Amino acid sequence: MTRWNTSHIPDQTGRSAVVTGANSGIGYVTARELARKGARVLLACRNEERGIAALERLRSEVPTAEAEFRALDLADLSSVRDFAAALDDFDGDRLDLLINNAGVMALPHRTTADGFEMQFGTNHLGHFALTGLLLPKLLATPGARVVTVSSMLHALADLDYSDLNSEHSYRRWIAYGRSKSANLLFVHELTRRLAAAGSRVVAAASHPGYAATNLATAGVRMEGRTSAERMVGVANRVLAQSADGGALGTLCAATAPHMRPGSFIGPRSGLRGAPAPSFRAPWTRKAANGERLWAASEQLTGVHYDFARPAATF
Repeated sequence: MTRWNTSHIPDQTGRSAVVTGANSGIGYVTARELARKGARVLLACRNEERGIAALERLRSEVPTAEAEFRALDLADLSSVRDFAAALDDFDGDRLDLLINNAGVMALPHRTTADGFEMQFGTNHLGHFALTGLLLPKLLATPGARVVTVSSMLHALADLDYSDLNSEHSYRRWIAYGRSKSANLLFVHELTRRLAAAGSRVVAAASHPGYAATNLATAGVRMEGRTSAERMVGVANRVLAQSADGGALGTLCAATAPHMRPGSFIGPRSGLRGAPAPSFRAPWTRKAANGERLWAASEQLTGVHYDFARPAATF
């Protein structure tokens, strides 16, 4: 995968893709490049105004794009349920690509509509529920893939299974690291369960390195910390790669032929550059951790994967 770039994306004509958080940054670039290669793309975004604006921008940049917007709030499990239930008219019984991209980072303490800590609830639980509810479509589609966007900052912290919702202690960056570790544990355990069921659906993870998006400034902006927001903006300009560069890992994991199940793909240097297999903290590889998180996620979301029928219930 040396020097892999968007010119290596195979023709996506006839394939369908759902990209969460596609209104800006890495998610937008991912949706745009898949559409450029012929995929039918659904931009799944929380904010309707921004989602529609992103759709219009995409269509202006890729006039041949077959794309649409639908509302999805991953911090509200009823929204996840409604989104999945209404997806039958997108591409029938099939779904080739599910890109679990949306996320929040280093927010002041907030909770989701269902009472979960916002970072764990959005970054992990929302995508866990969405993937389970769309599992029948994925299992019915030859060559389907699920790509979940994690971060190198997953290495900040392993999960505290006695306090998944940070009810006893909350530190924003530790909570973020835990949510990104949860993303990797989810991919690892999903890969194991797909293999056990004899499915050829590929689950993989990606990360953007350090990319200049609005994700890093959201938390400080919420608190009105203008000086900190300016500092992050300077760091983005000086140190970060573009959103286009940050999206390469996701696009590679989603489209590169013969992608190995369970792969974790991101910039070769860790921060920027061409996609390559990336470092994973040891705790994200432990099967017992994956099984424990999976059981807790099913209990918290009410989504129970069934690889045998296949189906997911909510």
